[in-house]
Parts: sequence; structure tokens; C-alpha cells
Amino acid sequence: MNTTSHALECEQLRTTERARLQALVQKDIAPARTLHADDFQLITPVGMPLSKAQYLGAIEAGQLAYIAWEPKTIEVRLYGETAALRYLSSLEVRFGAHHVPRADHWHTDLYEKRDGAWQVVWSQATQVQPGLAA
Repeated sequence: MNTTSHALECEQLRTTERARLQALVQKDIAPARTLHADDFQLITPVGMPLSKAQYLGAIEAGQLAYIAWEPKTIEVRLYGETAALRYLSSLEVRFGAHHVPRADHWHTDLYEKRDGAWQVVWSQATQVQPGLAA
């Protein structure tokens, strides 16, 4: 892959990740299903693993609601048909009746290109503790 096509592929991944976040915040489940691989797994900031069905089901049912998810610079490491993304974001979320105030979180996502389209396979979020430099 030449430098230009590498840069374009990295930008496509950033665009895909932003579209995924927008779909999750807006509870737009149809595009979210397409952007998450069938074997997707999220590890939440408290260490709980969620499958694609559990994660998107909780969003669809209103048990999990993203109030804000604003990524900063999305870094991409591209390895052929696999890519790792890492970024800091400002995130505010509600789990059932529990409101999690806006805070910075680090996100690491692993994408794979399947049938010509990028899909997120693994995702992990870590909350930045107040007072720590992000």
C-alpha cells in the first residue's frame, strides 16, 4: 500500500468510527449493527464484557444511553485488513437510572475489514480519573 492509499484508508477508518459513535449516541441501531462485527465485544470502563447483542440491545431498550460522546484526535495504526484506533473522548452516559457525568475516557478499538467494509471487533474504554493529565 502506498503512502496516499494508506492515508486514505486511515481517514476512512476515522470517518467510520465517528459514524459509529454518532449512531450510538442517536440510538440509530440499523447502522450500528452494520458497523459492529457479529463477534464484537466491548469491555466497559468498569471491566464488564458485552457482546454485540447485549450492547446494542441495551441501547435499543434505553438501558444504556449515550448523552455525549465527543472524540478528540483519532490515532490509527493500519496493518493490512486490521486496524487499531485509539483516542481520548469526552463521554457522558446513563446506565439505567445511574447517570455517569461527563468525563474523559481513553478508547481503543480493533477493526477488521470484512467483505470490503470496516467493522469494529473489539472495543475497550477506560475512564481518566479526575486530576490525571489526559
